[in-house]
Amino acid sequence: MKCTIERSALLKSLGHIQGVVGKRATIPILENIYLETQSTQLNIRATDMDLEIAETLFCEIDCAGSATAPAHLMYEIVKKSPNGVSINLDYNSKSEKLLIEFSRSSFTLRSPSSLSFPSLIQNSLPVTFNIKAKDLRSLIRRTYFAMSTEATRYYLNGIYLYAARSDSLDVLRAVATDGYRLARMEMPLPEDAKIMPDIIIPSKTVKILLSLMEEPTVNVGIALSKKKIRFAFDSGIVLISKLLDGTFPDCEHLIPQHNDKIIEVNAKSLAEAVGRVSTITATDKTRAIKMTVSSKDSLVLSASNATTTDNAVDELEAACAFAPLSIGFNSRYLLDILAQIGSDTVCFAVSDSASPTVVRKVADDSALYLLMPMRV
Repeated sequence: MKCTIERSALLKSLGHIQGVVGKRATIPILENIYLETQSTQLNIRATDMDLEIAETLFCEIDCAGSATAPAHLMYEIVKKSPNGVSINLDYNSKSEKLLIEFSRSSFTLRSPSSLSFPSLIQNSLPVTFNIKAKDLRSLIRRTYFAMSTEATRYYLNGIYLYAARSDSLDVLRAVATDGYRLARMEMPLPEDAKIMPDIIIPSKTVKILLSLMEEPTVNVGIALSKKKIRFAFDSGIVLISKLLDGTFPDCEHLIPQHNDKIIEVNAKSLAEAVGRVSTITATDKTRAIKMTVSSKDSLVLSASNATTTDNAVDELEAACAFAPLSIGFNSRYLLDILAQIGSDTVCFAVSDSASPTVVRKVADDSALYLLMPMRV
């Protein structure tokens, strides 16, 4: 294999795969990437056997073939090469070495036989549909922060994606929860997705998917079965992932339907106030703050540190359809939700100080958040 490729294209592609390749893989070959030249293209692939990413780049080919290379080392070499250079890749099958050259620099890297490089077999992916990239990005961005990291409940370590019925409309719904908070986002269901099975996309896949959608793209082609999912981007990137086994809990019955105490407040102003008062609890594991409604046009936030006896109070304007009430929240969890709402008006629907609170953006009911209260 021998080819020449433009530095920026190669660097971008190598950057995409860094999250897939492990630095201490149990199978040594998985620390490498697979390189293959065909016609006028360089195909790059990486896998950890649960997740696989592949990308096709244009290049000048002197000799077709395949090779492997240490993923992170190659990325660092290309990253430190001068802007605008062309990079030559030349694989010697006898010595199993890959020569990387640019300008006056050259690097010789170990290159185990590409014949031993594994592939994540796709099998049959019977459900296929297209989705606008901006819609998929919104589904993931507005829910992924609530994914669990707890090993014992592994089925919560991802986003639950399924077809549902909402107000007589078919919707594609994404849900994530860690038991303390829940995020749910929905959009109109693509026509060909009506027969899709309920699936759980692993957290690692979710994070890599988010990073890939930072790149300009219009549509994403999705193909899936009960075990695997494939995302195909306009840019030529393909991401294939195994899905999590296990049953995601039925969270719909957890969402209160009759929380009749309503607080409406500007989300940005509230986030700033939460950030100020939570400074007191920065060293406290609970990071608890208290939200108190004392009048129909005022919301008071307070926090105290039991260890230092420090305390903070902040008041802001709000529309409250009731009084009085005090309810405690984890400030970090609250800030995560407010970050999804931005500078718009946020609505808190409360029952009492011990029951889950429903949080929504007033101008958009496609997303819903559930926050468990704390005893303060």
